[in-house]
Amino acid sequence: MCLVAFAGSVGCRWFAPAPSTSDASAPRLPGQSTGVFTTARPTLAAALNDFFGRRPIADQPLEFPHDVHVRLEIKCTEYCHESVTTGPVAGLPSVSTCMICHAAIATDSPRIQQIAALSEKGIDLQWTRVYGYAPEAHVRFNHAPHIRAKVECATCHGDIGGQTIAQRNVDLNMGFCVNCHNANKASVDCLTCHF
Repeated sequence: MCLVAFAGSVGCRWFAPAPSTSDASAPRLPGQSTGVFTTARPTLAAALNDFFGRRPIADQPLEFPHDVHVRLEIKCTEYCHESVTTGPVAGLPSVSTCMICHAAIATDSPRIQQIAALSEKGIDLQWTRVYGYAPEAHVRFNHAPHIRAKVECATCHGDIGGQTIAQRNVDLNMGFCVNCHNANKASVDCLTCHF
């Protein structure tokens, strides 16, 4: 099959014939609705979403009340996202992290009872990342230097503290990052972020 590109340019890329969609044993990638494979995405919709930077709304295993924890002045970087100060990844809290406090606090809450039940079964929470970069952007974001530079979490993540379920509040595109680096006299050398 020959694929024709748009925007005035025409090109051919040959693909092997797709397996029959009626073949139930044809291998499929997550989210793929047919046995047809593309070079990079399981569906045309997935390719378009990546191209236009559209991200799905994160579906979390339970509603985490950021607003409640912030109101109680629980420091996110000390308790829940503890690796944010020491490395590239902020880290997402595990069931055992939650149980450090909730073995004794708010134990009558249905949400805490759900977490305690997971803890007893040895099952961890499977959080869905809300922020992140597409692999083809080749961005390697490191939280630690931003924390050391006293960049507030809300600068890049918006008002997460006012939300129950974390949602994407800020479009972390290259322009956003470069503008912030310029304003704060941080390096805008390509290799600062792309390596």
